[in-house]
Amino acid sequence: MTEPRSSQAELREQAGALRLHGLLTHWAEVMGQADQARWVAQLLAWEAAERGRRSLERRLRAAHIGRFKPLADFDWSWPRSIDRAAVEELMTLQFLRDASNVVLVGPNGVGKTMCACNLGYQAVLAGHTALFITAGNLLGELAALDSDSALRRKLRHYAAPDLLLIDEVGYLSYSNRHADLLFELVSRRYQHKSTVVTTNRAFAEWGEVFPNAACVVSLIDRLMHRAEVVRIDGASYRAKEAEERDALRKAERAAKAPASRSRKAAR
Repeated sequence: MTEPRSSQAELREQAGALRLHGLLTHWAEVMGQADQARWVAQLLAWEAAERGRRSLERRLRAAHIGRFKPLADFDWSWPRSIDRAAVEELMTLQFLRDASNVVLVGPNGVGKTMCACNLGYQAVLAGHTALFITAGNLLGELAALDSDSALRRKLRHYAAPDLLLIDEVGYLSYSNRHADLLFELVSRRYQHKSTVVTTNRAFAEWGEVFPNAACVVSLIDRLMHRAEVVRIDGASYRAKEAEERDALRKAERAAKAPASRSRKAAR
């Protein structure tokens, strides 16, 4: 018995979406056989699942997010100040649908990059494209291009992802050319694509990051318009983890010492 016409129509639509043109060419003879619809439905499900898996792997590789601490493992009690509700709301990715930006501000080691990486990973899982890069690498690469055509291609490359994550703005100082390039990129993405920026400097201090750059005010204006700003304050989380690892190693060595002395005494 063949499946209802509506089910066959849905299966054909799925085959078309998957671009299985060979199957579509022989659709009538395939679906004219008994129980073939069930087999075709399974085939389409397998094909869709495998393509989805490969697409996710490609987008994760292209995102260059690397290894990061999952938000579920973050110690929310460590920072002196952090808006947990705001961070968790950002993980719903509503800001992507609004094409608004996110700025994570705070001193070194408080979890800004961790939050940015989690946002990028969530975006990729949701089917979006993302790209993570440090400000130094981004601006260094753009400034090194010596032809207008190469620069335009690279700017299009960085303007393309649904979510661009620029890490560590403020750790280095940059020339006017670097500032102009960042302004050009932010302007291309403005109100079209979302950008996440992590910085250790308040916006009032960005004049020191881009000294004498005339575009700094306009750059900040575009980043801040309809942006979610999350400020994190506290001591370095990495320093905390390093101290915990050091304490654990000392405890392990201390535990081994009595056993070692006992073996020597027995000899």
